[in-house]
Amino acid sequence: MKHWKTSLMALAAAAVLPLASHAQQASGDFKERTIRVSHVVPKDHPFQVGVEKYAEILAQKSGGKLKMIGFPDGQLGAELQSISAAQGGILEIALVSTAAAASVVKEFGVFDLPFLFTDFKEVDLILNGPIGRRLLERVSEKNLVGLCYFETGFRHVTNSRRPIVKAEDLKGLKIRTIQNPVFIDIFNTLGANATPMAFTEVFTALESKAIDGQETPYNNIHGNKFYEVTKYISNTGHIYGGAVILAGKKFWDQLSPAEQKLMQETCNTARDFERNYQRSEDPKLLAQIKAKGGIYTEIAPAERARMREMLKPVYEKYTRTLGEDVVRQTLAELEKHRASVK
Repeated sequence: MKHWKTSLMALAAAAVLPLASHAQQASGDFKERTIRVSHVVPKDHPFQVGVEKYAEILAQKSGGKLKMIGFPDGQLGAELQSISAAQGGILEIALVSTAAAASVVKEFGVFDLPFLFTDFKEVDLILNGPIGRRLLERVSEKNLVGLCYFETGFRHVTNSRRPIVKAEDLKGLKIRTIQNPVFIDIFNTLGANATPMAFTEVFTALESKAIDGQETPYNNIHGNKFYEVTKYISNTGHIYGGAVILAGKKFWDQLSPAEQKLMQETCNTARDFERNYQRSEDPKLLAQIKAKGGIYTEIAPAERARMREMLKPVYEKYTRTLGEDVVRQTLAELEKHRASVK
């Protein structure tokens, strides 16, 4: 009996040894690292919520060795500065708009085309599909690694002068846009006076009536209290605001294969969490804006389609600039999807 017990204990110990060895090996695949993520929006924005989820999962799955910290409000620099810092190995990760990412890979600008998407299903189809993945791969030519896409949501117009229910209502309004030629051409083509301006100056310019309106997603309209100085809100949804997580290649190359795999898998999980959070918040934020005095007007789908038709010259111009292949393939995928759900 004693011999049997001794043999059983020896067998159990032998079975545990490979498991312990495997655990030690897995632990050895991760080093103590601090991963900084730079972005320019406030700490209560969906970006920071997504980064914190990313950090939580990374810490959990790496035994606390991979520590991610988000730096909101442009603490580590504006978007283009953050991209350059990641390329130079000064920063680990830049979380930037696809409009900013187009400064290094111009094809990211396809997401800035007006009225490209009609809903979030179409967004996910393109961003999570072959076209989105291909663009992420392209940044490797620029000393960056594209991991996944976050989002700020669809952009909407607010203004202090009148409700907007049709394209003609935009005529003559001074609308602040980002310094991006696509955005500027969109509003000028629709009859507004596009006024590029730094985001930090927008509230004061609206308050002083130097400009009549601005265009951002609901999270920015609410978070920056634009409803206090522009009481008319319209669901224009003219541009989808995508964002991309770009890791610096110098940082990435220091990671072990296990660390790289975990960073990629966790980014995809955080991506889904951030987008779902942003989408669930949109109606809540709009309700809060309306409760605080915002006057909301609905733009009919037919009118939005008419606006898109008016913007054909913008499509033609930037199809040549961005590359006909990526625009053509994106539009073809969307048309195929729309035909399948009719």
